[in-house]
Amino acid sequence: MKEFERLMKYRQLLSHRRVISKSDILSKMEISLATFKRDLTLLRDVYEMPVIFDRDLNGYRLAHDQGQTELPGLWFNQEELLALLTIQHMLGQLEPGVLGPKLKPLQSRLTKLLEHQGTQAAVLAQRVKAVHAGKRTLHLDFFGTVAQATLARRQLVIDHYSRQNDETIRRTISPQQLVHYRDNWYVDAWCHLRQGLRSFAIDALRKVKMLHDPAKEIDPEVIWAEVSKGYGIFSGQDIQWAELRFTAQRARWVEREEWHPDQQASFEADGSYILKVPYSDPRELIGDVLRHGPEVEVLSPAALRQSVQSALTLALRKYNSYR
Repeated sequence: MKEFERLMKYRQLLSHRRVISKSDILSKMEISLATFKRDLTLLRDVYEMPVIFDRDLNGYRLAHDQGQTELPGLWFNQEELLALLTIQHMLGQLEPGVLGPKLKPLQSRLTKLLEHQGTQAAVLAQRVKAVHAGKRTLHLDFFGTVAQATLARRQLVIDHYSRQNDETIRRTISPQQLVHYRDNWYVDAWCHLRQGLRSFAIDALRKVKMLHDPAKEIDPEVIWAEVSKGYGIFSGQDIQWAELRFTAQRARWVEREEWHPDQQASFEADGSYILKVPYSDPRELIGDVLRHGPEVEVLSPAALRQSVQSALTLALRKYNSYR
């Protein structure tokens, strides 16, 4: 009998809080005492199955104070376990400290399972790395409170700092969803002060308090139309379409990028790349256009083209005035 089959049979024998004697186990499993001892160590140390010996009943059973009676990991082969541990490792790097305490027990169990199969999980830390660009410092307690309120469907009182206006405003919000966008965390929420949907950067929160009041529920389709339909993190219902033309050289990179789920793209005869994306607030889109420098041109609308031109003109003046 293969190891996998034996371990599954142990699970069947010990389920439903049954007590089974050593002799019955050896008989039903058709194994030697030495094999049973090895299996027992494997069940306890690698799979963390709470198998105990009950002296009063003279048999083995599962500990009553443990809710876990499954054998985690038995359903995964080596490649699947490695994939799970890689995902866990990447999640842990999204924001060190935010998910670490919750994921550490899972990492420990996956590591044991992999090492039992002959793979050193420690190589992940050396071979898999997430590089963050533009990540802002996050207050971990605030993130935890926002996440808890979002899942528990409770309202929050927040002191939100507006970088654009350089002011802090107290608001009551009903969190709808957490968003990890460009290495930073946001909460999409109904703002009771403004009576509308807004996106708040969690790193811009100065105070957070969860209330007992239930959160206002917003239809997911409404959230998509209001918050996610436009370009980037800025919300709005007045959607316009930007038409951008990239040079043939820059197209080698941009054609593989998704700027928006609803984007439209095509190639010109000369190899240039035409990209059309929806937007409501142009601020983030302008920044993304500017980072491509002379390799991109805004074809329409005229107002967006003028905004990009003004930004480039101002930058040129600063460089021309440098001595």
